[in-house]
Amino acid sequence: MPVITLFTDFGLSDPYVGMMKGVILSITPHVSIVDVSHYIDPQDLCAAAYLLDAAYPYFPQKTVHMVVVDPGVGSSRKIIAAEAGGHYFLAPDNGVLTKIIDGGDVRTLVRVENPEYFRQPVSRTFHGRDIFAPVAAHMASGKPLDGFGPRVCPVDLSRLELSAARLTEAGELLGEVIAVDRFGNLITNIDQQKLLELDASEEGGNLCVHIGEHRINGLSASYQDVSAGGLLSIIGSRGCLEISVNSGDARAYCEADKGAPVRVARIRER
Repeated sequence: MPVITLFTDFGLSDPYVGMMKGVILSITPHVSIVDVSHYIDPQDLCAAAYLLDAAYPYFPQKTVHMVVVDPGVGSSRKIIAAEAGGHYFLAPDNGVLTKIIDGGDVRTLVRVENPEYFRQPVSRTFHGRDIFAPVAAHMASGKPLDGFGPRVCPVDLSRLELSAARLTEAGELLGEVIAVDRFGNLITNIDQQKLLELDASEEGGNLCVHIGEHRINGLSASYQDVSAGGLLSIIGSRGCLEISVNSGDARAYCEADKGAPVRVARIRER
């Protein structure tokens, strides 16, 4: 059974997501549609890029991943269909595919412009329904990407300047919060490999994490390593450093949000 995943900033209080699903199912009734998230912050392209990169590997090969975070809808921005890493992607050319394209293993990239596969008439404000949904349905049915439009080169696509953690000359890791989940966990761009480079011990007991005025010594193995309401740092399910509060909200506790700087250093022995 073909699979289409949906990544949008539409929320679920309006009919937009349901309309897109209706269009998809009208063309490909046997497809399985998976809602990865419809609560990406409105127009937050970086959040969409990070979320897509974090989620797509957990789906079967040949899944079609449709991203509609599209503040440029109705403008001259392009729509891109891609095959990379055994998966298919459909998104506006606004940088949301940055991590996918830069990750390599891109086999095919096309600019979607063949109106044969669009729902007519095409609304200037809802390409998700009139272009993305029908094209995704045809992609899931096995239509070759070259049928949707001309090929393009990766270097011609829009890119986002996504932040990356870096090691300073002082031997500290500098990163930032890139996402906050509904539990208030602060998800950073500092991955486990970078932490191991800073501290070879698997437990991370020789590290201290700084965010705002807060300092956390060591990495926890679970949320219950600290008492309820206590602040902790942990390697989350994305394989990155997260700052959390046991049975609480780290965003509120630390008064921090996306973009907040995070510093990791070795604990100095006295």
